[in-house]
Amino acid sequence: MASLASKSPLHLFVSPSGQALSRWLEAFPRLQCLKLGGRLPARDTKALVWLRLDPDQPAPAQVGALLTGLPGAMLVVLADQPDDDQALSLFSAGIRGYCNAHSTPANLRQVAQVVQAGGLWIGPSLMSRLLVATSKALAATLSPPVAATPDPRLATLTQREREVAGLIAGGASNKEVGRALDISERTVKAHAGAIFEKLGARDRLHLALIVNGRDPAAAARPVSPSGHGGQPVRKTTPAKASRSGGGTPRKIAAAGS
Repeated sequence: MASLASKSPLHLFVSPSGQALSRWLEAFPRLQCLKLGGRLPARDTKALVWLRLDPDQPAPAQVGALLTGLPGAMLVVLADQPDDDQALSLFSAGIRGYCNAHSTPANLRQVAQVVQAGGLWIGPSLMSRLLVATSKALAATLSPPVAATPDPRLATLTQREREVAGLIAGGASNKEVGRALDISERTVKAHAGAIFEKLGARDRLHLALIVNGRDPAAAARPVSPSGHGGQPVRKTTPAKASRSGGGTPRKIAAAGS
């Protein structure tokens, strides 16, 4: 794919038809949309590239061609029929986000916010798979199993927050946590936000490590008088609000539709 001399816009969409969906335009009115396989503009390091997959072509080949044409680009893949296995393979190829091509404008803006802040946007079902796999891997770390040393940061949580944290670490979505504890999803999100702030967890995978006493940084982190680690706890920001939600963004593992 050749490059043009002009710079790309803040949001560059590439689709099989070369046409932008109305919801893309609603999310990013000044976007540029190009046809898949066509000439690409010169890469702008601030631009976010969105690729709508052609279902008739191998997804890895489409991603590879685009990353070759725009080396180092922040690439989000849009799939008409999202598939977890496909997402895993494309994240290995270097994409930064994966979501439904027909996501709402608000959701697309959330994806952009997370990816441009340096995070990854991962769908909720894939996130649950990763958390379950992480829990199993942690359980198999020691044989015979030996109880891990509780992370002192957990003492800062209320009993309800401990319950929520345990379910999230086990791979439950906000909706599933709400059903299990008979509380609203909105309440779950509030608890989750407090949990991430108190524990200084970067994302749900990091939370799973903390809850299971396997955070590599915990041993080197002195406990402050307030009960938190020696490193300051970061406030939850809009770009990382997904830490608290099954369908909202996270820093390293972000969930979306």
